[in-house]
Amino acid sequence: MEQPSGDKRVAKKNHFVVDSSVVVKWFLFEASSDKAVELRDEFATGRLELAVPSLLFYEVMNALRFSGSFTRPELITAARALSRYRFDVWRPRGKLLEISTELSVERDLTVYDSCYVALARRTNSKVVTEDGELLGKFPSDALALSDFRVPERK
Repeated sequence: MEQPSGDKRVAKKNHFVVDSSVVVKWFLFEASSDKAVELRDEFATGRLELAVPSLLFYEVMNALRFSGSFTRPELITAARALSRYRFDVWRPRGKLLEISTELSVERDLTVYDSCYVALARRTNSKVVTEDGELLGKFPSDALALSDFRVPERK
């Protein structure tokens, strides 16, 4: 089921949607991995909240699987680690799936990529991504990882 029920939640200052292009960098050393790890650390310590559609877990593990960088036991370890993060996980059903489908048709993008933007709209936040297509087609909904700034401590 989609969560939470009802209309959009009030935007929280430190709430973002994160896609697999960013989360993969938590496990693989790539360009901008340092920025992704900084975001992860802020999330892990509770300074940020991250929402994801449930498909993120499959996308990340698929990217790690086909990266050629992990043995079978290392992939299992990565899967366990990924499962322990306390994401706000949304299942693509109901209004979230409807919005994902509408955005997909409107912007000629896959439904699963559109799901991240739909989730950002449902949670009144932004998608942090490295996906150039999302950044190009949804400039007001997507934030490049390179432009992400950790909120200042109070």
